[in-house]
Amino acid sequence: MRTRKNGKSDIIPNWQPISVLPKIAYIIDGMLDEAQGQYENLLEAREKPHVLDDYTIDRVHNVYSTQLEDVSIFDRQLTRWKKGLLDSDQRQEVERLIKQNEELRKVSKQILSLAAELKKGTINRILEKSDAELALDVLSGKLKLPKR
Repeated sequence: MRTRKNGKSDIIPNWQPISVLPKIAYIIDGMLDEAQGQYENLLEAREKPHVLDDYTIDRVHNVYSTQLEDVSIFDRQLTRWKKGLLDSDQRQEVERLIKQNEELRKVSKQILSLAAELKKGTINRILEKSDAELALDVLSGKLKLPKR
């Protein structure tokens, strides 16, 4: 459950039994695959941030900020399982998921950082400029013209 208090999200986890390990694995693996794909997409936009708008960047920020909260919950769940009685296959899978979750955290932070960078050059930023500012940015090389 997510609740807002003083602008922060308080998450009350519902701890899961080890029997849901395959479901958690599916979720973490899927989130990591999706995040890696999204990061690649955003990297492609780095040279042409004007193809993005503020709404898209804000949505990316909201999704991956929430995902970082989920990563923290997964981390706590995996740590609880790791401290419990596990058979060798379960222990191996928990260890693998801990590494996957660490990578998910890293990629999510990279996405948030890249999104913040891209927001500076969205179409919204370009449309806010006067003709003179826009011309100056193009002539100074600060803003590249779109390739045809």
